[in-house]
Amino acid sequence: MLNHFCKQPLWECTRTLAAVAQGQAPADTVITNARLVNVCTAEIQDDIAVAIACGRIAYVGPSADHCIGEDTHVIEAAGQVIAPGFLDGHIHVESSMLGAGEYARAVVPHGTVGIYWDPHEVCNVLGLEGVKVMMDDAARTPLKAMVTTPSCVPAVPGFEDTGSFVGPEEIAESMTWDGVVGLGEMMNFPGVLAGADHAHGELAETLKADKVITGHYSIPETDQGLNAYIACGVRCCHESTRAEDVLAKMRLGQYAQLRYGSAWLDLPQLAAAITETGIDTRFANLISDDTHPHTLVAEGHLDYILRMAVSLGIPVVAAIQMMTINTATCFRMEHELGSITPGKCADIVFLDNLEDLNVVRTMIDGDVVAENGQITFDLAPFDYPDWVTHSMHLGRTIIPDTFRVEAPAGASDGDAVTVRAIELLPGSVPDRAASVALAVRDGALESDLDQDVLKTFVFERHHETGTFGVGFTKGFGIKRGAMASTVAHDAHNLLVVGTNDNDMALAANTLAEAGGGMVVVADGEVLGLVELPIAGLMDALTAEEMSAKVHHLEDTWAEIGCTMPSPFMTMALIPLACLPELRLTNRGLVDCTTFQFTDLVVDGEAE
Repeated sequence: MLNHFCKQPLWECTRTLAAVAQGQAPADTVITNARLVNVCTAEIQDDIAVAIACGRIAYVGPSADHCIGEDTHVIEAAGQVIAPGFLDGHIHVESSMLGAGEYARAVVPHGTVGIYWDPHEVCNVLGLEGVKVMMDDAARTPLKAMVTTPSCVPAVPGFEDTGSFVGPEEIAESMTWDGVVGLGEMMNFPGVLAGADHAHGELAETLKADKVITGHYSIPETDQGLNAYIACGVRCCHESTRAEDVLAKMRLGQYAQLRYGSAWLDLPQLAAAITETGIDTRFANLISDDTHPHTLVAEGHLDYILRMAVSLGIPVVAAIQMMTINTATCFRMEHELGSITPGKCADIVFLDNLEDLNVVRTMIDGDVVAENGQITFDLAPFDYPDWVTHSMHLGRTIIPDTFRVEAPAGASDGDAVTVRAIELLPGSVPDRAASVALAVRDGALESDLDQDVLKTFVFERHHETGTFGVGFTKGFGIKRGAMASTVAHDAHNLLVVGTNDNDMALAANTLAEAGGGMVVVADGEVLGLVELPIAGLMDALTAEEMSAKVHHLEDTWAEIGCTMPSPFMTMALIPLACLPELRLTNRGLVDCTTFQFTDLVVDGEAE
């Protein structure tokens, strides 16, 4: 695959690299006395020197003295560890709530040199033109922001209303963009398995362009369905939640992407696939998927995941391979990225040692871009177009009575009505379809705090259709108030959850006025608000500023009774109709095991 992400293409600098390696021309930069993590041979080499020219590696060996000229910049590693720069094989920048430029500012000091980025959040709101705006923002930074074009806009056609649409024609056009390396996660695996024209058309356009298809296979079936999915060219998948999922995918030649983000904490369950089997790890990646700003500021990015992997018993060199050479190979870019070897891009991370694994310096294309936790490149504010920052189009007035859920015909006050409820599981992507009995009050169905059941609405907010879906959720532990968010995967409509209609209306209208975001209210008062005016998903603040706002918001969640970790990330999946078992979109309740709409009211008794 042609790489558009190095400072200089290899064909322009072969003579220079050959001359530098032999001492016939001076290097731009030389690193001396380093401990090299050799991801090609899975070994640690002591007292290694590296010479760099044209942003690429010219020489790796015991001494690069012959490469040093009068103007060569020499970095004395003094026994520090050097490894290939870290590559995140699957990430949604929007989940950081930062613009792409500010995201780069946050992750580059943690050793991240490249991301394989699926911007399907912004695409669902603003389409591919919105993706181009984010790419322009990222292009101002050294971070290699390699795009996989969103494949599922909407996530599962026919079940929700999004702000845009992507089909085979749009995929074909995007594959001509320099910044695109593949197809974003194909969440519509039911369409792939059923032979649907839309899904297979997108796969075909990606394959015709000779680019990589990334996957999303979120069910525990690992036999015929998984084989069929992989046979269609899907190269990797990040939706494993069990060790056996990881093993099944790797055994079939698919890259299993082991996830550890802010809310999806799968790695501790998945690590056993490696630590308890002794299998070859070449088909394993470590990825973040979604990371909140507080995690980036307090813990880090891929360096944080690396430390977690090692703590779980994954050998340190194998863990580093899983976010360097393995990731590059997954995307068929190992000829350019992922190792400290001659000819490759000089993307290098310096670590204090192999025990603490703290990043002390990051190089991209031979330039030091971060040192001691701070970027060394300039980053001016980005000028977003007005259409990007004004994306709330509800087309209706929301009042408390909007949230009234009428009881079924014939039900009297005091009667028990059994309804389907979405039971959320902390730190888990899948949910459970539950049944609960709610007592009719004043001819309506209300939240039941004793059963931890909350009224939940999803309002379409892109095209002023005025449509909304109604359901109930279980598992938040909220005792009062309401919460709302426009971060509501993947259509990112307006999601409102609450204990009473007045607070739910206040929460919804607060976000309508703010241009999107996340809010907690109680007793008629806004307790916490994070404005996200960029597509209703992001703000132009720094990671530190955004982290402080989100941290305050999480405090307000606790104030109204929630004990769930990263509750907004879990809440944000309520409308995602490609995940099991039960979801709610602006069109209604979706049974995500049969992929059919289902009724709110259940015949029969509560479980």
